[in-house]
Amino acid sequence: MHSFPIGENDAGQRADRFLIKACPQLPKSLLYKTFRKRDVKLNGKRIPPETFLQAGDLLQVYLPDDCFAPKAGQPSGIRLPEPEILFENGQIAVLKKPSGLPVHADNKGSADTLAGRCLQHLRDTGVYDPAAEQSFTPALCNRLDRSTEGIVLGGKTAAALRFLNEQIRTGRVEKEYLCITVGPPPKQADTVTAYHRRREGHPAEYSAVPREGFREMRTGYELLGSDGALSLLRVRLFTGRTHQIRLQTAALGCPVLGDNRYGSRAANEQFGENGQLLCAYRLRFAFSEAEGALADLCGMQFEIVPSFLSRYPSFAALYRTTHPLFADKSCSI
Repeated sequence: MHSFPIGENDAGQRADRFLIKACPQLPKSLLYKTFRKRDVKLNGKRIPPETFLQAGDLLQVYLPDDCFAPKAGQPSGIRLPEPEILFENGQIAVLKKPSGLPVHADNKGSADTLAGRCLQHLRDTGVYDPAAEQSFTPALCNRLDRSTEGIVLGGKTAAALRFLNEQIRTGRVEKEYLCITVGPPPKQADTVTAYHRRREGHPAEYSAVPREGFREMRTGYELLGSDGALSLLRVRLFTGRTHQIRLQTAALGCPVLGDNRYGSRAANEQFGENGQLLCAYRLRFAFSEAEGALADLCGMQFEIVPSFLSRYPSFAALYRTTHPLFADKSCSI
């Protein structure tokens, strides 16, 4: 028999999902067979797999000890660069992801990721001890493409992670982007509804009209300025589809500069850009209610200056005039 005292970071999840995370070497077939044999108990009572756990519970599983191999997740010994942290408290971390750094490991096999840097920081500061956790690992809540820079949220506790994921899912975390595009969009400002289909390992598909297998995507944009050849756009996402901004701007005839998948390779070569000039530069917590320590997050806003503006002085000057917060010398572009 193996016993699991349920802590705060283990609570709020189903018993089967907890055991899958706490015992990654335990085959799922054997786990569910154990539930069917009624050999899983919570506080002394036999339970079905969908039972939710609460802090203070004691979960017991009747299986041989060799089914419970130690968890992986200890430090690898590779020292990663420190993450750039915009804000941090006991519940969350707000990080700046530079262009070129993947959020999670990808098919290019990089050992350096934003998630890895974040976990290293939390281990170094004593916030996270992999050996002390049974089922929880701090995680990032939103993804950005490798070449896209911007703001990424991380949850330090299970409660914070669940809360942030729910706020993102319901649209109460507002995300705005800045990008430089090849040419101007058709209007000064607009909110565009189109349809999107993700294809693993292939470019996403776009449709201007509803089609079977496609999901709606809504994108708002505002033209901040243009010199004819290039334009600076502020973009607001109302849905979160893969490559949404890159796909939508290309469909509008003004692809993101540096985007070799959906954009203009000729323009990218002309301006010497080999990664999309796109930045998730502003994020606001638009929710008005939260419990406990999370209540302090209500209404918070974070903003960064896109690094690519340093290569385009006219757009950098335009940015300063439209974003007075960054007009002082301490926030240089």
